[in-house]
Amino acid sequence: MEQQADHTNVKQKVPVHLLSGFLGSGKTTLLNQAIHYYQAAYLKVAVIMNELGEVNLDGQFVDEHVPMAEMLGGCICCTIRGDLGMELKSLLDEHQPDVVLIESTGAANPLEMIDGVTETSMYTYVELQSVITVVDGPELLARSRKGGRTFKLMQDQIRCATDLVVNKADLLAPEQLVEVEQLVREWNAYAPLTVTVRCAVEPAFFEGRGQSRLYSHTHRHDGHVCSEGCSHHEEHAGHEHVMALTYYLPGRVDSHKFEAFMKQLPEEVYRAKGIVAFSDLQGRFMFQFAYRELECFRIRPQGQVNDVAVFIGEHFEKDELQSRLAKLFSDASDGYEAGRMDKLSN
Repeated sequence: MEQQADHTNVKQKVPVHLLSGFLGSGKTTLLNQAIHYYQAAYLKVAVIMNELGEVNLDGQFVDEHVPMAEMLGGCICCTIRGDLGMELKSLLDEHQPDVVLIESTGAANPLEMIDGVTETSMYTYVELQSVITVVDGPELLARSRKGGRTFKLMQDQIRCATDLVVNKADLLAPEQLVEVEQLVREWNAYAPLTVTVRCAVEPAFFEGRGQSRLYSHTHRHDGHVCSEGCSHHEEHAGHEHVMALTYYLPGRVDSHKFEAFMKQLPEEVYRAKGIVAFSDLQGRFMFQFAYRELECFRIRPQGQVNDVAVFIGEHFEKDELQSRLAKLFSDASDGYEAGRMDKLSN
């Protein structure tokens, strides 16, 4: 029987944040502000930068002392997506950062990026905590007049965001800015929205993003920071738009109970994947959950691979799902120990 990963001393998960947005929207400017924020807070930040070309021009504007991995000659979401997990794991193993920022090329589809990052959780302790989309206000307005594939990509980038930054407000007339905000809100009514010039945000924008869970103490509501007692808290807490929950599995579980659990997932969870060890079957299994169907495949993992479950969906209740998972594995542990005692007594 293959040995299951030991979770008795689970390390704190490293927060990962994706920066999305169309070409020239201002992502690198925001990236540098985030770097400076973390450095001032004595947190070690690492960066992955993706460029379609063979030269990382934007990387020239990043502090040379910041550990950085370059993914060139392709897009994270398609031709080099398989390399993202390897680059992320290598960066974590070599530099042990407190937080990782990934700036994608403007042509990347965020859903595929989310997929690529969450797959890494099988090999190292990471948690995707936010997808920050920078919106080029004038470009979005111009594209909305003529449609096309680029306009559809910008829509997808906005829909997937947990945080929205509408940039270049100084290049829009007041009525145009209102139109841009209305477009953005039509596609994503949940993510906090900040309007900027040259992507200049307040330090509060980055608060909490270096901690083990995003929005653990504060969250923002349309540009301002809410405390636990704020009237917006109950309305928006736990309701980020597209989100991913990473849960490291603490033990084995009965395969039938696991299947029943997955089929009872909230409708808002549209994808799940991971590696699990069953108490009633030998070996370990990779599972995929999509379109309300669960598939499991027996695997022989090479090296250290975590037992983990990743759930992807839209504005679902993370805390409630975590509680249900904890109960599933608590019951499984109690049943496993009881079964062992019965066998020992016979």
